Amino acid sequence: SRKVCSYRPHLHPAMSPSTSSSGTGKAQARFLGSAVAGVGELLLFHPVDTIAKRLMNNKGNVHMNNLHEVIFQDTHSGSHADKYRSLFPGLGYGAAYKVTQRIYKWGGQPYVRDMMKNAGVHNKTLQNGLAGSMIGIGEVVLLPLDVLKIKMQTNVEYRKLSFSQILKQEGLPNLYKGWQWTMARNAPGSFYLFGANAFVQQYVFRLDDAKQATWVQNTISSTAGSVASVVGTAPLDVVKTRIQSGSYGTTSGVLICGNILKEEGVGAFFKGIVPKTLTVGPKLIFSFTVAQSLIAYLETRF
Repeated sequence: SRKVCSYRPHLHPAMSPSTSSSGTGKAQARFLGSAVAGVGELLLFHPVDTIAKRLMNNKGNVHMNNLHEVIFQDTHSGSHADKYRSLFPGLGYGAAYKVTQRIYKWGGQPYVRDMMKNAGVHNKTLQNGLAGSMIGIGEVVLLPLDVLKIKMQTNVEYRKLSFSQILKQEGLPNLYKGWQWTMARNAPGSFYLFGANAFVQQYVFRLDDAKQATWVQNTISSTAGSVASVVGTAPLDVVKTRIQSGSYGTTSGVLICGNILKEEGVGAFFKGIVPKTLTVGPKLIFSFTVAQSLIAYLETRF
């Protein structure tokens, strides 16, 4: 009898892990694959994320004379090793946040997408965009971990405090500070991310199934989604970062917006957009590639 090959091509859709199978084994594979991808992404891109956060949090104009001080803060006059190490504050909080976020976002979006389809939304771009938007709003639950990471990245004083000291000083409610701005950023940001990615695959590459995409097609579609997400939500992200950094006290987001316009100009709403754009695209491509490869492999083992 003819032997049937069981090989599964490692096509890596940039939208989310495939939902073609079900069961405990697949859930375990998705969990572990997404977690490993999140850890790898964190270790590779945390320094660039720190630079972007510090640029967004800086009140004044950034120029060549103060660039090192803005980026490296209290280690700007130290050794190269000290400067490099200074880009890894909040790594523990970042790990908890990034791994949990990746499992939730990449694993949860397909289920919500199916709900959209069952509810009568037949356009794939709209399905993915709406599902991504709903998942993005739900990410606010993880906000305390993100807030702690941002405080460590941008505020020197917080690096001297332990978790218990920060919790005692801030209180749990304050760790949800800026939740409205987080939801306002995540809703359109995730819509652009998943929607633009699906749009390119559906209308540019004419793919009926994302699993048919090649590596090059996935690279182009995921980059389109990530760039659309970063650029489209940049102003909201700047306000969110400043609220959560702890450097602006109890100043409201609306007042921060007004002060930015008055003191720094409209361009300040796009501070840090270059390093953030340069890191988000590769982050998404890397994360999806690792997650898809591991999930496909682990599904054959569980």
